[in-house]
Amino acid sequence: MSLIPSFFGGRRSNVFDPFSLDAWDPFEGLFTPSSLANASGSTAREMAAFTNARVDWKETPEAHMFKADLPGLKKEEVKVEVEDKNILQISGERSKENEEKSDKWHRVERASGKFMRRFKLPENAKMEEVKAAMENGVLTITVPKAPEKKHEVKSVDISG
Repeated sequence: MSLIPSFFGGRRSNVFDPFSLDAWDPFEGLFTPSSLANASGSTAREMAAFTNARVDWKETPEAHMFKADLPGLKKEEVKVEVEDKNILQISGERSKENEEKSDKWHRVERASGKFMRRFKLPENAKMEEVKAAMENGVLTITVPKAPEKKHEVKSVDISG
């Protein structure tokens, strides 16, 4: 799996690894360089970054680790759920700032709105033991792995 991000909107994935792709991403292809070309530069990039909620997924010998950058969100504004015994779902919403009639806005670059990311986990994930913590706008989710089953080899005597 490549650790170098693509400059053309691609995510780090591996076609040979079925778990490297999201189960479903409602924003896939919505914010591509061509669709952002007509939008104002930094606003569109920041909105795409928040809406897509960038997530790193790393597997260690003991667990699957997820880290999501969610700047400005409180833990009460984020949900971590397990669906169908092997789908991890991260969702949330950043509310729009209240507008007063007397306010004069000069620039609005921070994005608001809903986001959702879903990940299909392999069978060795212990979904009943998922833990999540949020610190300084970074959501960390730990999904422990079941110990690897060792294959037994039994010798069979050959008669004759």
